[in-house]
Amino acid sequence: MKKLLTLTLVSLFILGCATPYEKTGLLGGFSDTQLDSNVFSISFQGNGYTSREKTKDFTMLRSAELALQNGYQYFAIIEGGSHETQGTYTMPTQTHGSATTYGNTTNFSAFTTGGQTLNFAFPSESNTIVCYKEKPDLFFTYNANFIYKSITQKYKIKESLK
Repeated sequence: MKKLLTLTLVSLFILGCATPYEKTGLLGGFSDTQLDSNVFSISFQGNGYTSREKTKDFTMLRSAELALQNGYQYFAIIEGGSHETQGTYTMPTQTHGSATTYGNTTNFSAFTTGGQTLNFAFPSESNTIVCYKEKPDLFFTYNANFIYKSITQKYKIKESLK
């Protein structure tokens, strides 16, 4: 019983954390695929404690990071999308009681725990980007360095590109 309680508390602690900015793991995260020398597909999966804004920002951060890591200064999003997986979980119901007898009279008291239904939503975001060394004049592009600095400062993420 003690092991079950410890495991439950550790699980709740882990699951109570928003998705960190890292490769996909237990709590979510980003993944990417290089499709051509300057084309990348990026996705970020959040958990039930991750906001839609953070999911979008982390997808943009990974897009900027990939551009910079590969020697590009700008990127354009040629395809993007948002998705949210929703679900519910109903806690198991347990009834506990006690009986007290005084002579010919027995009193019984009981209480029930659980039965609550929890709603959750897991946001996800994806981008397909094309990277450029020079800023193209014909369409909108993002400055990878600006996006990278802006989002790492916003979320106090230690910059890994130097």
